[in-house]
Amino acid sequence: MECRAVRGATTVSTNTAQAIEEATTEVLQQIIRENKIRIKDIVSVYFSVSVDLNAQFPAAAARKMGWTYVPMLCTYEVDVPGSLRQCVRVLLTYNTRRPQYKIKHQYLRDAVLLRPDLVE
Repeated sequence: MECRAVRGATTVSTNTAQAIEEATTEVLQQIIRENKIRIKDIVSVYFSVSVDLNAQFPAAAARKMGWTYVPMLCTYEVDVPGSLRQCVRVLLTYNTRRPQYKIKHQYLRDAVLLRPDLVE
């Protein structure tokens, strides 16, 4: 087993706790499904949000999904002029036998603009 990382991102329509939790849940479920990740294999999750999102911690969505013992951290993304707004980004590290080139990064909603080269 090796420790690998998978990226993901999504956008929310409004700065509300419900919108942030729903979007975060959606991208986490997609990451887990597409990469066949078991919760017990997750090492940690790092979330960042654009500076216009402050109604909820994205990690709250993961906790509601039952990720009780997974270490998580939330922070703000660097506020680069012209960068994507209302965006939640995820960096999830996990133990896997999957080679790096087979990891399926997930960019949903308007976040597909961040890495169109990785969107299938």
